[in-house]
Amino acid sequence: MDRRIMGLETEFGLVHTVPSGAAMSPDDAARKLFRPIVEWGRSSNVFLPNGARLYLDVGSHPEYATAECATVEDTVAHDRAGELIVDGMRQKLEAQLAGEGTGGSVYLFKNNVDSAGNSFGSHENYMIARSTRFARLVAHLIPFLVTRQLVSGAGRVHPTGPVDFGQRQFTRTPGVASYSFSQRADHIWEDSSSSTTRARPLINTRDEPHGDAERFRRLHVIVGDSTMSTTTTALRLGATDLMLRVIESGNVLVDRTLKDPALALRQISHDLTGTTCVDLADGSQRSALDLQYEYLETVTRFVQAHGAHHDRVPWVLDLWERTLAAVQQQDHTGIDTEIDWAIKKKLLDSWVVRHGGDYSAPRIAQMDLAYHDIAPKRGLFRMLEERGMAARLPGTDGSEAQTAVDTPPATRAQIRGALVQAALDAGQHTTIDWVNVKVNGPTQRIVTLRDPFLTHDDDAAALLADLRQEAQRTTPLPPAPPII
Repeated sequence: MDRRIMGLETEFGLVHTVPSGAAMSPDDAARKLFRPIVEWGRSSNVFLPNGARLYLDVGSHPEYATAECATVEDTVAHDRAGELIVDGMRQKLEAQLAGEGTGGSVYLFKNNVDSAGNSFGSHENYMIARSTRFARLVAHLIPFLVTRQLVSGAGRVHPTGPVDFGQRQFTRTPGVASYSFSQRADHIWEDSSSSTTRARPLINTRDEPHGDAERFRRLHVIVGDSTMSTTTTALRLGATDLMLRVIESGNVLVDRTLKDPALALRQISHDLTGTTCVDLADGSQRSALDLQYEYLETVTRFVQAHGAHHDRVPWVLDLWERTLAAVQQQDHTGIDTEIDWAIKKKLLDSWVVRHGGDYSAPRIAQMDLAYHDIAPKRGLFRMLEERGMAARLPGTDGSEAQTAVDTPPATRAQIRGALVQAALDAGQHTTIDWVNVKVNGPTQRIVTLRDPFLTHDDDAAALLADLRQEAQRTTPLPPAPPII
């Protein structure tokens, strides 16, 4: 597909701390965090005027699902907009707690693990054609996703030693502290499944197209790490989109089916050299570097034969190649402002050099977590970015995310966002999902938007005009969303 709808879903870790130690539980903190949202939208699950969905997920995790985007740049901007929105909620909650005398600090982390060993996800969505042979696509994509962590991992400290791969449960044994490419890798158990929690697969196969089911299917990838760097996020999306194009084209690809994808995911994550060989189903062995170089070469040949389908493709291929070379040469200086795991590792290594010790130091664990703190003046990644020590996506300056807080991308989200805002201005309650917008009342009015590329719909335009007329005759609700 030359044009593809993409989106990201991010679950945020939530913690409240107070000097006295009498902190709120995550459940209580989450309820207070979402109280303004419930007052505004009558639910803890709402669609916003920028087309996105904001909700309280299982496990007291605030979750932000970007609006459907048609470009890598828009997806990156709207992913960052989600951070700005939930951080605005955090700031409001801290101010409320200070006014009530509870006080303390509220932390929101864009990461994938907590101190108790629980994992929460960063999910990617890619639109594919219904005519695509889904089983073939999944079979070829899984080895790519297992090895993709070399270029898109967020990095993780393991202060108590490496994983014991001698048993299926992957228990840890005491040893030298270590560092891995991925946060999510140790928590994935299946290659594909219709479940997202019980089995934790790389790919969720539940068929929810969020569009015209005869034309589209949604590929739901749940193995990825939450990435802080806009360059890492863009590479993660761009490389996967290119792999999908190759598979969708029907090109004959070498079968690289892994014998045990979950085991391979862990083995690769814990070897920063990229040279550990994993077992393939045919009895052979290949390293993560070998497989990623093979995928890069395949994609490069495809682009040379068919042309780049957007102007970011050369940049994606360049950063992909430079990252693999950095792993192969064990010299990360060429990517340590662009790739999350390398940015974080440089930060941690600099502390070790200054203070001595190793990754078992408690301060290292604190820095590992603080890297993912989304608070602008407290999060370590945010500080690095502001100081020019972490690169932004070329051609962007950060203002794109602020714009995306209020402005939908030029997709179906544009229609949905306008209807959400108009209904709020008119004081009308709505029931919304990704496809349908229903304005409730004595006479229910429904607009159905099955084409995610749509930016105009006659029925939606008529409903929008009616709502704007109603807004002139009624007292509007408070501006939405009252969170940042």
